[in-house]
Amino acid sequence: MSELILYILLGCGTGMLAGMLGVGGGQIIVPGLIYVFYRQGVSNDALMHVAIGTSLAAIVFTSLSAIYAHHRRGAVLWKVFARFTPGILVGALAGALCADYLRSRELMILFGTVLIVLALQMLFEFSPKPSRQLPGGGALAATGAGVGYLSALVGIGGGSMIVPFLVWCNRPLPGAVATAAACGLPVALAGALGFAVAGWGNAGLPAWSSGYIHWPACLGIVAASMLTAPLGARLAHSLPTRTLKRLFAVFLMVAGARILAG
Repeated sequence: MSELILYILLGCGTGMLAGMLGVGGGQIIVPGLIYVFYRQGVSNDALMHVAIGTSLAAIVFTSLSAIYAHHRRGAVLWKVFARFTPGILVGALAGALCADYLRSRELMILFGTVLIVLALQMLFEFSPKPSRQLPGGGALAATGAGVGYLSALVGIGGGSMIVPFLVWCNRPLPGAVATAAACGLPVALAGALGFAVAGWGNAGLPAWSSGYIHWPACLGIVAASMLTAPLGARLAHSLPTRTLKRLFAVFLMVAGARILAG
C-alpha cells in the first residue's frame, strides 16, 4: 500500500509540473521510480530497466491527453508528425531492445548525463535560431530514428530534442511544441513494447509486471497525473513560470548528479 501512495504522489507531481512548465514524462518519473523500486527490493540488475519501461508505458497514456489538447487548438503539424513517425517507431523499438544489453549502472550513467544536459538547456534557455527549412521525408525519418533511439534508452518522450530541431527548421514554437507532444506517443508505444518483450520471463521483476513494465506503478502515475495536469496548467497563468523552470532545472541537475554518483 505504501508503494501505491508513492506512485500516486509521483503522478501528482508529474501532472502538476507538466501542466505548469510543459515538461514531465521521464525526467520526473524515472528518478522517482528508481527510488521507489529500490525501496521495494527490485534487483539492481533490473532496477533501471523497470523504471524506464514503466515510464514509457505511462507516457503512452499521458501523451494521448496532451495530443488531444494540442489538436483542439489546431497546433499539431500532422504532416511533419507523419514523416517523423516511421523513423521514431524503428528507433524507439531498437533503443528499447538494445537497453536490455546494458547494465542498470550503464543506463543510469546515460540517464544522469541526459538530465544534466536538459537542465543546462533549461537554465541557459538555449534555443537554436531558425536558419534552415524542414528537410525531406527521408531525412526526417532518420532524425526521428535517432530521437526515438535515445528517448527509449532513457525513458523520455523526446520533446526536448524535437522542439529545438523544429524551431531550427523555421517552424513556429507552438507548432513545434504540439508536434513534439504528438511524437511522444510513437516513442512511448514502440519503446514500451520493446521493454516488455526484452524483459519477458525475467525472474527478478516485481509482481504484476509485463516484462520491464510494472503496471501498478504505471497506472497509479497515470491516474494521478491526469487529475493534476489541468490544475498545473491553470497555475501556470498565475505563477512565475520562468522562475519555476529554473528551479526545475536545478532539480534535474541535482537528480542527474545523484544518479551519476550511484
